[in-house]
Amino acid sequence: MVGEETTSLRKRPSRSGENFEEKEDERKPSEESLGISSNGRIDIKQLMAKKLRLTAEAEELKPFFMKEVGSHFDDFVNNLIEKSTSLDSGGCAITSFSVLEGDKNHRAKDLRAPPEHGKIFVVRRSLLELVLEFNLMSYAFGKFPIAMWTWWTMFLSTLSIPYFLFQHWARGYSRSSHPVVHCLIHGFLFMVFLIGVLGLGPTYVALAYTLPPASRSIVILEQIRFIMKAYSFVRENVPRVLNSAKEKSKIVPVPTVNQYLYFLFAPTLIYRDNYPRTPTVRWGYVAMQFLQVFGCLFYMYYIFERLCTPLFRNIKQEPFSARVLVLCVFNSILPGVLILFLMFFAFLHCWLNAFAEMLCFGDRMFYRDWWNSTSYSNYYRTWNVVVHDWLYYYAYKDFLWFFTKRFKWAAMLAVFAVSAVVHEYALAVCLNFFYPVLFVLFMFFGMAFNFIVNDSRKRPFWNVMVWTSLFAGNGVILCFYSQEWYARQHCPLKNPTFLDYIRPRSWTCRYVF
Repeated sequence: MVGEETTSLRKRPSRSGENFEEKEDERKPSEESLGISSNGRIDIKQLMAKKLRLTAEAEELKPFFMKEVGSHFDDFVNNLIEKSTSLDSGGCAITSFSVLEGDKNHRAKDLRAPPEHGKIFVVRRSLLELVLEFNLMSYAFGKFPIAMWTWWTMFLSTLSIPYFLFQHWARGYSRSSHPVVHCLIHGFLFMVFLIGVLGLGPTYVALAYTLPPASRSIVILEQIRFIMKAYSFVRENVPRVLNSAKEKSKIVPVPTVNQYLYFLFAPTLIYRDNYPRTPTVRWGYVAMQFLQVFGCLFYMYYIFERLCTPLFRNIKQEPFSARVLVLCVFNSILPGVLILFLMFFAFLHCWLNAFAEMLCFGDRMFYRDWWNSTSYSNYYRTWNVVVHDWLYYYAYKDFLWFFTKRFKWAAMLAVFAVSAVVHEYALAVCLNFFYPVLFVLFMFFGMAFNFIVNDSRKRPFWNVMVWTSLFAGNGVILCFYSQEWYARQHCPLKNPTFLDYIRPRSWTCRYVF
């Protein structure tokens, strides 16, 4: 009976609608319906009567119309709530990495029932709930054995080739009848090793085997570290051999293999035969540092999974504009700064201290109080002391020695250029696209801030300015590179050329999730 009554109720408005359409046909404008007399005057009383009759008929149809619309709206809302419940109960499918599983579902929306129904409770997770599914991490560290074999190849070649080249050069230099030719040959072979073996080899493996981002980062960062280590070993020992030959000493100062091997693992990029040592190894301290490294990695994964992936995966199909970029940058500041802090603590503190403890390496000034910097020049000196020392001694000072001390500004520009190019190279290979955002920020804004916000700035206000620019810069970096990453995943090209590799895809890609 209830079903029949419902059916009859739903049918009645349709019949009324048909009668209404028939009446509407009858009410077409004409002289009679408008009450126009033969002399062209309008009969006001007749017109008002027709208007009142139409109003009464509309009031009669209104309840049936509203009931019909309300019924359809209730069905529509209930259907949406059921779909939202099924999506939320599906675990982390809403925030899973869309690149891994080709997920094109929309982000779960806050569906609300009509006000008269009150709040409706459904099964759904909190946004920041802990997720123990490691799809993103397993993807990022994919093809890990290939990365490890590449690392072993780089390590063994760095251990053997530079050392034996230097040893052969040092022992034959004083006895050579053509010392300049002797130096040029060995220098050329050493450069071939740095560029061909350590430079192109790992890069080719990363690109040819399409290693995922984290595995590529291991290969590329270790590639850069081995190049800097090998250069420092040769750069520090060549002057000693030249001075020994000038003094006609019979002893050739060639370091032992053990000294060179220790240097390859020591947390420094400046070679010395001996370093300050601690008496014992605290293995509990080592274990704690490595646990903190893994904890930081998990926290970074959590930030990407909960704060970054939903933000960039669900970017609407909007034109590339200043408004979109500004919103993106501000949404990226928090995760960008958190990732900056985690990377700093995981690598410059935990990782380097763990290796320093295992090797009894005593000098552990890997960073200084960069957070108190009131100038960018001080920030660059204290953020990463390990890399800064290498750039200062082998780029800045050697440049001044070669071009005299009158060109300090040119030496500083050269250091910034080298650092910016290496940083951009690492990002381009790890992400598999060239998008020189970091290069522009580093080379232009960073260089300008280094001269404007210099060491003469001592007031706390300038520390606030440094922090503000750091926050904004990390937001820009995370926003631009994440947009480009997702654009290249959702708008792939069938036959990409070299120009497609360096042309930003996020400026033209219009993808629908």
